[in-house]
Amino acid sequence: MIFNEDSRVKIPAILHLLRLGYAYIPLAAQEREEATNLFKPIFLESICRINPGLEMGEAEMLFNEISLKLDYDDLGREFYKGLTATSGIKLIDFVNFEKNSFHVTTELTCKNGDEEFRPDITIIINGMPLAFVEVKKPHNKEGVLAERKRINTRFKNKHFRRFANITQLMVFSNNMEYEDGVVEPVFGAFYATAAYSDLQFNYFREDEDYPVTQKLLQLSETDENAILKDNNLLVIKHSPEFLSNKSEQTPTHRILTSLFSRERLRFVLKYAIAYVEEESGLQKHIMRYPQLFATKAIAAKLDEGRHKGIIWHTQGSGKTALTYFNVKHLTDYYQKKNIIPKFYFIVDRLDLLIQSTAEFTNRGLKVKQVQSKQDFVKDLQVVGAIHNDSGQAEITVVNIQKFSEDATAVKIPDYDINTQRIYILDEAHRSYNPKGNYLANLINSDKNAVIIALTGTPLLREVAKEYDSKLLFGNYIHKYYYNRSIADGYTLRLIREEIEGNFKMEMKDVMEQIKVLQGDIKASDVYADRRFAQGLLNYITKDLRDFRTVNQDQSLGGMVVCDSSKQAKMLFQLFEEQFGKQETDAEKLPMAAEPSTPYGKTKKEGLTAALILHDENDKTIRKELIKAYKSGKIDLLFVYNMLLTGFDAKRLKKLYLARVIQDHNLLQTLTRVNRPYKHYQYGYVVDFADISRAFDRTNQLYFKELQDELGDEMEMYSHLFKSEAEIREELDNIKETLFHYNTENREIFSQQIAQLTDKKELTTLVKALRTAKELKNLIAVNGYEGLGELVDFDVLNRLLIEAQNRLDNLNFVESIGNEEATQNLLNTALEDIVFQFIKVGEEELQLADELKDQLRKTREALQQNFDQLDPHFVSLREELERIFKKKNLSETNQADMVENMHLLRKIYDEAKELNRKNALLKAKYENDEKYSRIHKRLQEKGSLNAKESQLHRALMQVKYEVDKKLEGQEDLLKNEAFFTKYLMQLVVQEFKKKENIDLNFESTQSINHLIAKEYLQLYKAS
Repeated sequence: MIFNEDSRVKIPAILHLLRLGYAYIPLAAQEREEATNLFKPIFLESICRINPGLEMGEAEMLFNEISLKLDYDDLGREFYKGLTATSGIKLIDFVNFEKNSFHVTTELTCKNGDEEFRPDITIIINGMPLAFVEVKKPHNKEGVLAERKRINTRFKNKHFRRFANITQLMVFSNNMEYEDGVVEPVFGAFYATAAYSDLQFNYFREDEDYPVTQKLLQLSETDENAILKDNNLLVIKHSPEFLSNKSEQTPTHRILTSLFSRERLRFVLKYAIAYVEEESGLQKHIMRYPQLFATKAIAAKLDEGRHKGIIWHTQGSGKTALTYFNVKHLTDYYQKKNIIPKFYFIVDRLDLLIQSTAEFTNRGLKVKQVQSKQDFVKDLQVVGAIHNDSGQAEITVVNIQKFSEDATAVKIPDYDINTQRIYILDEAHRSYNPKGNYLANLINSDKNAVIIALTGTPLLREVAKEYDSKLLFGNYIHKYYYNRSIADGYTLRLIREEIEGNFKMEMKDVMEQIKVLQGDIKASDVYADRRFAQGLLNYITKDLRDFRTVNQDQSLGGMVVCDSSKQAKMLFQLFEEQFGKQETDAEKLPMAAEPSTPYGKTKKEGLTAALILHDENDKTIRKELIKAYKSGKIDLLFVYNMLLTGFDAKRLKKLYLARVIQDHNLLQTLTRVNRPYKHYQYGYVVDFADISRAFDRTNQLYFKELQDELGDEMEMYSHLFKSEAEIREELDNIKETLFHYNTENREIFSQQIAQLTDKKELTTLVKALRTAKELKNLIAVNGYEGLGELVDFDVLNRLLIEAQNRLDNLNFVESIGNEEATQNLLNTALEDIVFQFIKVGEEELQLADELKDQLRKTREALQQNFDQLDPHFVSLREELERIFKKKNLSETNQADMVENMHLLRKIYDEAKELNRKNALLKAKYENDEKYSRIHKRLQEKGSLNAKESQLHRALMQVKYEVDKKLEGQEDLLKNEAFFTKYLMQLVVQEFKKKENIDLNFESTQSINHLIAKEYLQLYKAS
């Protein structure tokens, strides 16, 4: 029987798309233009249909125009503009989306000259191949990484430019569940949009508050047969594997539903794509799923009449991008109501105003900055949203301080009723104090304005005792926590490094010397003294060079958060003296220290640095220095208050903290190093200031907020040649090893081992299956009669392939980065002659939402257990209770959290493993929990001299007989004495007489009692 990616994943996925309303184009009917893969007949018919009155000649001209646009070297930007245009000829009818034509085909060749590739599945809208799906079978060695490498290679190839430019959405799946916490997205179903290089995979997880509403269609026998026949796979139609793979709940089918159901596809095509001008050139971005659901949540709350609320999305989750997407979405939302929206992005610092302006401009918004009080007053009086001649979507970026007293002394024109102002407040946990003038004036400037507050660290109520953020901004509209962003690969975990002890002693000596010479002075002056700063700088520069050497990566950058601006200036002055002062000529940036070599050239020992302070250089120079840092021309930044929030430089992986920062500002600062970069798993914080107490306080505040939102949680062969008896014994052992697994349906077997992460158990399984393979050869060579019929060796061989693939999977994941690490260790060892780096300690900084999430997962794993009398389950539950009784979790510190997390993960892992084994056993009893529990109780007693397979056969026969009896006699259970007597005879018959299991009166009574109890409890509870 065929058992490959086509039969297991591709064909079921095509069938699922048919259930979503797509029509299948057979391989022989792919009538399209080879240069672009545009299906011309479908295109012309569809365009004329959705544009009533359009002449066929005009449609032909449009077809040719699109073909030309797809040749542009612009990642398809011009094509996308036409695709989503609201005027002129429509390429897609977004208003009446069902009017469009929806097709799917397979193995559509993307060809240019001798170059070609064929996506597994192509989705075609109005004759345009806008999306494709690439699939792999479960447990393929490299998971989806192999496909990502392949697509990166293809789309770098200029021969494939047209196909990259027309592609809006791609799905890559090996039909396995996500395995969170891996360095690379190896397993699962991911989505992306086109890129000429470095394609970014995104997870997709559904939000239960905003589910897909489209119902799946019933698939006809005719359609299914036609697709199977077209792909020469009719042979699989009645196989149990194919029947399993048609389930709508496979990982591939779930993401297809999430992205290609009608309303979701409409949303993604129209609102979820952005073109961004980045340092590396033009990039195409697609909404992350939390941004998608937050956007839907905003619209839903507006529909309910709510005009204010908070978006809590963790740092690094893309809140600026979320704002951009909502400018697009809310513009349409209000235009349908004949209302013109005006968007304002509110910040509380000048550097954030500059930064957000650049971010919006790079995404194609026309940005207007409010530079004075008068500018803002005038803006309020202007009717309409667009102030520019280009017709670009527009946003006004303004500092909160511009909302002065004057801002309220404005009468909004009476005729301005069709304008809706939307104030989006960045970092809403900070300085928006209602007791001051600025926020009050913002609200009073237009009391009908929509106010959306963005925050990644909502500690408002506890930090600012004088007000409650929810009373001020409303309830949460949408939430996305830090632990989930780590699981989704959008942010990294953090490691806090304590500096070495001898360094601390040296610094203590320096401080004493300063005091002797100058007497008692302010601590900030001590920290800014040349002698103190020199020791600090020596450590930092040496540590950054060592960090780069260990990782064999000179692109890694650092940032020093100084105790004061005075200290920052002293550190930078000392850096210039040590590494050379940069000349301020036309080829080099002012106020950036580097060796005498120009920017961009290899620096063997030197480093470059820049000083970023509000009173150093003008904003243009600071902007250029920041740009140079992001592009890798500057290695180290010295800052005080600037760049601690909103600054996004992926190469920044070492943060040197020379001062304690409090509460939400601490989380903001720490997360400067949590952006994904290459294959790094962590961002590093070097803690000179000892932030442990501040971090514990912040975590406690964070945990309390979470409590309010989420609720409380509290060997192969012994001999070369084997006798017939030995072979028979080994076959029995193999069957026992396989007992818990489904060996009749390879797909179910594949899914069962996908949950198996214990390599020891998986190795045992592989070993048993390999033994079976060898025994088959021995039986054939020795001619033992009858042994070959004991098991189906062909089936076991196919299961071996699946199990070995799974083992290869796990080994591959472990190996990612190991080769580099081994080489790096070697290089480090060679460098030990010069330097050996020693730290006092290192710990992972864990945020409270991870503890909260682990509590929830642990509780749910225990609740999912259907056998609460299992001794292992009882011990796990008691262990969890001990953790809760030990300490108030909301007052936990970092040390307690680390201990609790370790214990919770241990309980969770054991509970999950117990549930996995229970599920395997339940499947053996046709998903009957009663007999699974009976089986376990009898195994635990150990009084029966029987193998598990014998026990299973006996119990299954009892189950069959009892269930048949109950069908005929519904009131059988009313008479307990009669039912118990009937069971006693049945147990003796099936256990003793048929299975030859030795029973005495006591054991017979025990079995009888267990079975009767299960039935009677269920009867009484019904």
